Parts: sequence; structure tokens; C-alpha cells
Amino acid sequence: MMRIRLAGGEELEKLTDMKERESMLNRSIERIARHQEINIVGFADLSMYENDLAAFGGEIVRGYPYGISIGIALPNDIVDGLSDRNNPNNASLYHFHAYEVINSRLDLATSLISSFLHRRGYRALPIPAAERTDTEKAVPTVSHKMVAHIASLGWIGKNCLLITPEYGPRIRLSSILTNAPLFATNNPLEQRCNTCRACVEICPVTAIKGRNYQFGEAREERFDFRKCQSYFEELKKDTSKKAVCGMCLYICPFGKDHDMKCP
Repeated sequence: MMRIRLAGGEELEKLTDMKERESMLNRSIERIARHQEINIVGFADLSMYENDLAAFGGEIVRGYPYGISIGIALPNDIVDGLSDRNNPNNASLYHFHAYEVINSRLDLATSLISSFLHRRGYRALPIPAAERTDTEKAVPTVSHKMVAHIASLGWIGKNCLLITPEYGPRIRLSSILTNAPLFATNNPLEQRCNTCRACVEICPVTAIKGRNYQFGEAREERFDFRKCQSYFEELKKDTSKKAVCGMCLYICPFGKDHDMKCP
């Protein structure tokens, strides 16, 4: 934050006004999110991560020192149906709600929040919830997990999903990049997976390697995306039901049972 030198107590008053403006922006965004039934909202200081963001999304994502992360929790009744995901009804419900409906709701919310910021003279770049810019590597314009992690909404688990204290990994995310002066954090949560191997053991193609997340480490050190992708391609050959897996999301103790903790 820029410190403006003024006489006497005016300096402290000016800084207090700036803090209050930041807090008001945060509260306004949180209010819009609540009206859209968004479950979690976080504000990330991305100023130290510009090069990391550009490695995913290119030059278009430069110049945005802040990120807004939003998330919608998946209905437990639908996620729990993955225990019998070979049932066509269960697979269809999960695919429809977890992907089509919730991703559309996230895109609407990021558009509304971006319009709110634009009207106040700030730049804002809403990132699609599910679009991939590199389909071969499954890389998005911006890593929603990274923004949420920096915003202290959760940690990145062994399953390469964001795991929140409230909902575990049973959540879908989206992000907005902005230059609006938000009250933001750069305080990623420490991982809490520890020695838990629930997602490792349930993965049908052993794509999850069981390593705890380390910032800056390549995804391939923890997760074999090609194995996962090949498995989905095989599932799609059965046209009698939607191709869904979600086992690593379904089994995580932080979502499956909030009273249960990984060892």
C-alpha cells in the first residue's frame, strides 16, 4: 500500500480511508456472491505470482495484482451417488449438476462481479469455470485452485483438487483477475492430507501418486493426467450412461465426513 506523507494525524487518517475502501469493496463483492448462492469467496494478493499466472494464460493475465476466488459446493446427495457411479441415473445427475449447472452458475457470478468492478472504473477479467486453453495438458487460462489456495480458501490435496475445510474437495471454483484495491491475502493454507491415502487407493487407474503438494512442483510429480484422461476416453465408449469418475472427490474424508480427519 502506498504511504502518503501528510501533516500530523492526516497520514493515519488517509491510510484508514484506504483500508476502509478496500474493505467496502470486499463486502460489496461478498454481497453479490451471497445473492448468487456462492458458498465461498476469497481474495488473493497475486502480485508475487504474475509470472506463474502468465505461464498458464499468457500475456493477457498480466497486470492484475489481485484475484477473487469463488466456489459453489456440490450437493452431497449427488456426490454420494458416485458410490454407484455405474448406475446411469447417478452418473447423469452428477454430470448434469456438477459440470453443466454449477459451472454455468459460476460463470454468471464472475460476470456479475466483473460488471460491478467495471462500473467503478477497475479492470476485471472473469475466467471461465471449466474452459481449457490446452486440452492436451488440461491447462486453463488461470488455475482456479492456485487463486483459491493463495486466498486461504483451502489447500491442494494429493488428488490435485482444492480441499476446503468446509466442503473438502466437493466444490467447483472460478476466478476473476482485477486491479481493484481489495483487502487480500497471500497466505496459502498448509496441507492437511498428511498420511491419508484414501484418494490414492480408490483411483481406478492409480493416477494419484500419493505425494503431498509442494508449491512450484510440477503436477506430474503427484498426478498422472494421461492415465486419468485415457480412463475417461474408455468410459465414453459406453454410450448407455454419462462418463463420470469422481472417486478421488467422493472418498476424501474432508468432504465425505466432516467429523473424520485424515491421520
